[in-house]
Amino acid sequence: MLTTFLRTASLAAALALAAPANVIAQTVLTFGGSDAIGSILDRQNLRFTACVNDKAGGRLRVNFIQGEQLGSDMQVIEQMMQGSVHVYGDVLDWYANWVKDYAILAWGFTFRDADHMQKFLDSPTYAAMSQKLLKEQGLRILAAAPTQPRILFSKKPVASLADLNGVKMRVPEIKTYLTLWETLGTRPSRLAWGEIYLGLKTGVVEAAEGPISSAYSAKFHEAATNVVRTDHLMSSAHITMNEKAYAALPPDMQKLMVDCASDAVQNTRRTAQQETEDVVRKMAAEGAKVSAIDKAPIQQRAKEGVAKMEKDGAWSPGLWDQIQKL
Repeated sequence: MLTTFLRTASLAAALALAAPANVIAQTVLTFGGSDAIGSILDRQNLRFTACVNDKAGGRLRVNFIQGEQLGSDMQVIEQMMQGSVHVYGDVLDWYANWVKDYAILAWGFTFRDADHMQKFLDSPTYAAMSQKLLKEQGLRILAAAPTQPRILFSKKPVASLADLNGVKMRVPEIKTYLTLWETLGTRPSRLAWGEIYLGLKTGVVEAAEGPISSAYSAKFHEAATNVVRTDHLMSSAHITMNEKAYAALPPDMQKLMVDCASDAVQNTRRTAQQETEDVVRKMAAEGAKVSAIDKAPIQQRAKEGVAKMEKDGAWSPGLWDQIQKL
C-alpha cells in the first residue's frame, strides 16, 4: 500500500512539474482610449479589442481602457511613446505635434470628401509621413481611414463668416487648428475633449467643433444648440501601436493586429457615412438648431492662409497643392 501511495505521489509531482509547459504564455497589451464612451471611435476601439481577443487563441489579450482614464490624447500618445501604453486609436491629426506634415489634415477644406482623403491615405506621400513617425517616434500606424466631416457647435447663431469674428472657440492642442480658427476670425482656446461640454455650458468657450458622431456622444449640441454644417474638415480614424511592443510579437500575432485594425477602421468609415445624417437629425430632434452656411467665403479665407502656413513651415511646401491634384 505504501508502494502504491509513493507511486501516486511521484506521478502527481511529475504532472505538477509538467503543467507549466502546457500553459500558453499570454501577452497583455494596454490600449489607451481618449474618446467619449459610445462615440464612433470608442466603438471602433472596442471592435478592434474584441477581434484580437477572440482570434488570438489566448496568446494575446488587449486591455482597452475607455474614455480619458489615462489622460488626454496628447498624454496617451506620450505614454505610448514611452511604452506604458501599447495601442491607441483616435484621429491622425494629433501626430502633427511630431511630424509636421500631419498638420495638413487639420487645415480647413483640404479634402473634398472621404474618397479624396482615402486617395491621400493610399498615396506614397502619406506612406512617407507614416514612416517618419515610425522611425522618429517609434509609432506604427496599423491602419487608417476617413470618417466624418467636422462641424461647428455655437452658443450664438452663426450664419456667415462675419459671425465667427471674436468668438471664443475651443480648439485641440494642434497648431494648425489654432491657426485655422484664428484665420477665420475666432479667439481660440484650448480645452481637453472631456472638458468641452462644461466649457460650453459655463461660457468658458462659446463654440467648439468636432466630428459629428463623437460630438453627439459628448452632447455638444445640448450645451451649444446652434449646430452649423461647416463640414470644414474630413475627420479620420486610426489604430497605432508602439513599435517595440509590435516587434516583440510573433509574425502571426503582428498580422492579427494589422488585420483587426484594418477591419475596425474600415468598419468605422462605413458606419460614419451611414450615421452622419442620422446623427444630425437626432440633434435636431433633441432641440438643436441645425443650419447650413455659405461655405464659399470660409473656404476662400482658409485657402488664403495656405501660403502663410507653408511659409511658416507648418507643412512641406507644395503639399496642399499636391493633395488637390489627387
